[in-house]
Amino acid sequence: MANSRLTYRRRMPYNTVSNKVRIIKTPGGSLRYLHLKKKGTAPKCGDCGSKLAGIPALRPREYSQISRPKKTVQRAYGGSRCANCVKDRVVRAFLIEEQKIVKKVMKEQEKKQKGGR
Repeated sequence: MANSRLTYRRRMPYNTVSNKVRIIKTPGGSLRYLHLKKKGTAPKCGDCGSKLAGIPALRPREYSQISRPKKTVQRAYGGSRCANCVKDRVVRAFLIEEQKIVKKVMKEQEKKQKGGR
């Protein structure tokens, strides 16, 4: 939406991703370019890659300026993994522990059988 009567207000003369503008009308009635900021992307889950619920999509600098509770969720792996992946991790860890116990019991039973004969 280029307008030949308007000029960029910053020193960058090219229509790049970081130099997007829109036309506004000032209170004085003149038209002028308003420089737009880039949109932030939502943080993704490290395992499945889906967007994390409850965390806003901001630019990196904005994350440094908001408080900690707005950057995480009250759960293990809060701002890093989604709820489904955390659930899978917990279940997997539980099953592995159960498997270890079963192996131990089987070994003891085998020992008893060999010792009894």
